[in-house]
Amino acid sequence: MAIERTLSIIKPDATKRNLTGKINAKFEEAGLRIIAQKRIQMTKAQASVFYGVHKERPFFDELTTFMISEPVVVQVLEGEDAISKNREVMGATNPSDAAEGTIRREFALSLGENSVHGSDAPETAAFEIGYFFSGLELVG
Repeated sequence: MAIERTLSIIKPDATKRNLTGKINAKFEEAGLRIIAQKRIQMTKAQASVFYGVHKERPFFDELTTFMISEPVVVQVLEGEDAISKNREVMGATNPSDAAEGTIRREFALSLGENSVHGSDAPETAAFEIGYFFSGLELVG
């Protein structure tokens, strides 16, 4: 197993309901360390670039509008196999398909308001972390 870093975003539906601490506790209980974190109000331009891979999909405008609707918490998680561990802790994208005890099963309001985002591969994680954090902000 390898030590990895991955990006996590606590989305507007969760920050609005003050769930940041409860969600972070789930990450930490799973053995992930939060090595960088900040609360930001994403702009439409930032959301559009970040989610650019979905630009041609019908939900793109709804997604980017949602992501700028309230502040989000962007953070870097580190640990053994952090990418897959984070995805396991988050649960399936659709909360009704997510396993008991996962973030999305416990906190998501819907498929669109599913409380968290996480990188899905090492290449994606590298881009996503670099998009929100400089190397000086990563405290390992």
